[in-house]
Amino acid sequence: MVSAILAIGLLAASFGALLGFASVRYRVEGDPVVDQIDKLLPQTQCGQCGYPGCRPYAEAIAGGDVEINLCPPGGETVMISLADLLDREPVALEQEEKRPSVARIDEQTCIGCTLCIQACPVDAILGSAKQMHTVIARECTGCELCLPPCPVDCIIMDPIPTTLDSWVWPEPEQMERLP
Repeated sequence: MVSAILAIGLLAASFGALLGFASVRYRVEGDPVVDQIDKLLPQTQCGQCGYPGCRPYAEAIAGGDVEINLCPPGGETVMISLADLLDREPVALEQEEKRPSVARIDEQTCIGCTLCIQACPVDAILGSAKQMHTVIARECTGCELCLPPCPVDCIIMDPIPTTLDSWVWPEPEQMERLP
């Protein structure tokens, strides 16, 4: 009787050690498809797709729950890249593609309510209660999530001007082939 209990205990300990070793040795860090989709997304964490950030949207795309055309900041370029990666048909964007812009606060009319600070997903707005706020332009993603909560409409979206540093060649237009 004692030998049977000892044998079962030894088997349980050896199988437990084997399973512990296998869980460390053969661990999967994450879903590689989700990682690839997440790399293609613009990482603005704006929530315009209906998800709280780019990673949850990537997980939903990988699960097949949503379409690949819900990211306005990424635009058509990201949607086509996602279609190529996932072997899906490109679909027209849900929302219109907007020109890149950055928020600017009219400091004369800002009342310091901090509602815009709470709404900004990337912490690009600085200020404190009952004090003037300002936007860190290089951190602003232009998601426009700070506009609705502002009670005095002191936030203006300025288009980012095209300079020598930001200019890129336009993509060639598709030409229809003649028969």
